Amino acid sequence: MDARFRPLFNQQITPELSDSYQRELARRLGCEFGFRLAESPVFIPDDFKQKLVSSATAVVEQLSSPERLARMEKAIPARWNAPGMRGLPSFTQVDFAVVRENGVLVPKLIELQGFPSLTAMQVIQRDVWTETLAKMRGLDLPWSCWFSGLTRASFIELARKTITGGHDPREVILMDIDLPRQKTSTDFVATKLLFDVDAVDPRELTRRGNQLFRGSTRVRRIYNRIVFDELIGKGIELPFDYRDALDVEWAPHPNWYWVWSKYSLPFLDHPSVPRATFVSDLDSIPDDLAARYVLKPLFSFAGGGVNVEPSRADIDAIPEAERSAWCLQEKIEYEPALQAADGGGVKIEIRMMFLRPDDQAMPLLAQNLIRLSRGKMLGVDFNKSFTWVGSSVGLSPTS
Repeated sequence: MDARFRPLFNQQITPELSDSYQRELARRLGCEFGFRLAESPVFIPDDFKQKLVSSATAVVEQLSSPERLARMEKAIPARWNAPGMRGLPSFTQVDFAVVRENGVLVPKLIELQGFPSLTAMQVIQRDVWTETLAKMRGLDLPWSCWFSGLTRASFIELARKTITGGHDPREVILMDIDLPRQKTSTDFVATKLLFDVDAVDPRELTRRGNQLFRGSTRVRRIYNRIVFDELIGKGIELPFDYRDALDVEWAPHPNWYWVWSKYSLPFLDHPSVPRATFVSDLDSIPDDLAARYVLKPLFSFAGGGVNVEPSRADIDAIPEAERSAWCLQEKIEYEPALQAADGGGVKIEIRMMFLRPDDQAMPLLAQNLIRLSRGKMLGVDFNKSFTWVGSSVGLSPTS
């Protein structure tokens, strides 16, 4: 996007250089990727960066208000309501589409997650892009993907505190199910590389009283990466019940999966937030439904279940008892704001990633993640046949 750097990059990027970047990233992490790596970073202009920071911060401030929290906590199902939910989430993701309004590029909120993202992998991805850009004329600069005055070193320290809580990394686990099959497994490797925290399937744990153990080592803190709809859908039996008062710390507490999610959208009021309504609250179905709205399940990941051209029949098909778990959101038209070297435009989604160590009251805007798309939707599954799409990172030169 940044006109200072995009032409320089497009003039010099070659298939060989792009392949070299991807091979080096895979080599450094020692694994294959379950998703596509884009052929370019996104160069974020200063003025747009300010809009991103302002919008993301405002959204998190609204989410954090006690009145809104009291209403949003009703989203927690009784079956999965874990005790000990204190403070705000350790990890927060605020996703924005890049759109054009009145001729100007602006961020528009897509969805929210009180849940971790590729915290560690983005550090390595930034490192490898920085080294790749150093081979290009005019782009050998100190590139940052961080916010709030953070550097690489200070971000890693912040992330270490947030993930481990000061515990010995051997007593901390990154918890997810079916580890080798997760598309985010590259982040598991990066987490081990940067923070020495192992990824563990919860079925490997044993319970003794209200404590959890991995072999003979007590688990004192869980870096929680389990997606509940996957856990429920696969009917997986765990050695503990989320409702039990376990003597373990959560980062983040599992209840935030439900509270800060697409369920939050109807409670927000900001120029960057599209209008969203629970299906259960609809007075009538709009006539321009397919043209102007998207139908979304409140709890899903990677675009699962999202209907970008809903019909009245689709809404009618939702059982009455499930209508509060769906929202109708004003459709957002992504601007193909990144000009690829082949001359085509590419749509951009920017994830603004917040971290909150236990000793900090509010989440801190810390880093970003980028998804590029030429498909109808942004998820990996919707862009398999395109180039210049997939996982990326937003970069700005440090002053």
